[in-house]
Amino acid sequence: MLRSILIGLVAGQRAMTPLALIAGAARRGRLPEDAPARALFANPLVASGAVALAAAEMAGDKMKTAPDRIVLPGLIARTTTAAFAGAALAPASQRKAAAVLAAATAIAASYVGFSLRMRALRRYGQTKSGVVEDAIVLGSGLVITR
Repeated sequence: MLRSILIGLVAGQRAMTPLALIAGAARRGRLPEDAPARALFANPLVASGAVALAAAEMAGDKMKTAPDRIVLPGLIARTTTAAFAGAALAPASQRKAAAVLAAATAIAASYVGFSLRMRALRRYGQTKSGVVEDAIVLGSGLVITR
């Protein structure tokens, strides 16, 4: 269940990245055989769409008009994708608990990440701080889903 909690940390920073990571894991056969929507996310078209959404979110995050991650729609998206990804990474007997833990972790991580990002943004600017955050999110997410 550790991977489910860790994917919640990822979701707290980027809402769409967990879906792209789950799609990649599904395509590589790294999800449990009975994981929710495993076959759907293994589909090349769906996987490509998930990656495109994650990339668009990362690009949009660098825009000055990007909403804060702690606004309600963003929190809803983060908790939803965290819960799904957390469940997909967990054994069947632990899926409900994994989904709840991943979602709760995503909420907490959203606020912590927001605070850290605001400090980094003031010091390094929006683009530089965002690119570093993206690298951390993507790199850690790839480790989590391997």
